[in-house]
Amino acid sequence: MNDHQLLRYSRHILLDEIDIQGQEKFLGAHALIIGAGGLGSPAAFYLASAGVGRITLVDNDTVDLTNLQRQILHTTERVGHAKAKSGKQTLEQINPTIEINALVERVDDERLLELVRQADVVLDCCDNFKTRHAVNRACVAAGVPLVSGAAIRFDGQIAVFDTRKDEAPCYACLFPPDQEFEEVQCSTMGVFAPLVGIVGTMQAAEALKVVAGIGETLAGRLLLLDARSMEWSSIKIARNTACPVCGERHVTPSHASQESAANT
Repeated sequence: MNDHQLLRYSRHILLDEIDIQGQEKFLGAHALIIGAGGLGSPAAFYLASAGVGRITLVDNDTVDLTNLQRQILHTTERVGHAKAKSGKQTLEQINPTIEINALVERVDDERLLELVRQADVVLDCCDNFKTRHAVNRACVAAGVPLVSGAAIRFDGQIAVFDTRKDEAPCYACLFPPDQEFEEVQCSTMGVFAPLVGIVGTMQAAEALKVVAGIGETLAGRLLLLDARSMEWSSIKIARNTACPVCGERHVTPSHASQESAANT
């Protein structure tokens, strides 16, 4: 790091758990953020200010006036502009020393896998199950940690799915892709503005911990927040060895040989 970086990130460097080595890991990392809305805004803010060297924002939507109640990457003047490009503009003002890539596109599975393979950590900040499952499949296939967040009304949740570890579950272990879930969105149900800030900021924190290997992440746990009472609940998540997405990935050699013998 040069003198400017040592000064800019001095408050991180003062932390024994981070120090210069940890900050250099941030600077050398690539974070992929899916969604530049309510969750993606605070997550991107903190990753950029923390010095993550490369951030890719993926969002094919445009800024709407109703977004401004909570999507803090954007401004009134940018209503009608692409969210990814608006986010890039804001992040470059926060930290002009890092690389921000803005992708205004709806990515299919092949393209998503390509993007995930280039990243060190992925933040799922989208608002629908179809995209969440697509992101999860790509992360499992590429072996890249996933930080997943969601928020609706006064309820928020966050978890880390790091299938680099054999015992770790993936998103599909928690929410099976063939199970019916009610799709709820802010446009019809509403959302408490600070809630997305809380969850998105925590996503940034977990992503930084993953990158630098700091402390214990939320891998294997789901945190639930009721913002009305401001009470947190923690639920342990077990991997599903029959999971259609990550199940085969977790088969041990001895287990695999037993299955092979049983099938002959």
